[in-house]
Amino acid sequence: MPAVQPKIQPDSVSDRSEKYQIRVHNLVKSFNGKTVLDKLCLDIERGKINIIIGGSGHGKSVTMKHLMGLLKPDSGSIYIDGVDIVSLSEYELNKLRHNFGMVFQYAALFDSMTVFDNIAFPLREHTKMNKNEIRDEVKKSLESVSLPGIGHQFPSELSGGMKKRVGLARAVVIKPEVIFYDEPTTGLDPIATKNVDELIASINSRYGVTSVVISHDMASTFRIAHRISMLYGGKIIASGDPDSFKKTKVPEALEFLKVSGVL
Repeated sequence: MPAVQPKIQPDSVSDRSEKYQIRVHNLVKSFNGKTVLDKLCLDIERGKINIIIGGSGHGKSVTMKHLMGLLKPDSGSIYIDGVDIVSLSEYELNKLRHNFGMVFQYAALFDSMTVFDNIAFPLREHTKMNKNEIRDEVKKSLESVSLPGIGHQFPSELSGGMKKRVGLARAVVIKPEVIFYDEPTTGLDPIATKNVDELIASINSRYGVTSVVISHDMASTFRIAHRISMLYGGKIIASGDPDSFKKTKVPEALEFLKVSGVL
């Protein structure tokens, strides 16, 4: 099913009850003369798990960096709750990012810090909480990812799956409106992958956050996604819920599903 080109106007997306929290319209980005995003249009559903799939080199990571305001497009718009972030200053973008949580591909924990200090870091940087409040929030965050009582340990003492969960605890501790996940199951065995998937789904349900996931793991994608969008050649070529996505008639998307073993 080909992606519909959304007609977006600033005044049409200003209501926070709007179905789509993030709307991208005609995004273009080139590097050294090579077009990576080619008039990309993308809708991210509010409060849902939105997964972006696609082969290597088709623009997934570049798209996420734009959604977070880390890259400026050559042209196009990115509306978050009705605000076009492309026009924001760096100061305004930094304020906006306080509403974002980020789970990196390899957890990206600070090796020299304990688990407690890793999770407390964004609270110390971006809030005025006192020590007791920070302690309580870190404790609750660790409990939310089923890792109570490990705050004293260092990342080097943790398994890969535990590191991913600590990274998730750090992302949710600031109570973000949107959580971005960059290949969250990379390098994990099937059991750890399933555990991470269940945590993503649980946190999405418990906190009502909007989740944006870049993934190459099709089993995970169809296990937890509410909406799937496929990037190919710098464009979204197919989008929909898992059931409708499997019925796509777009040749490139159909081939991707067959090679991935989904069909």
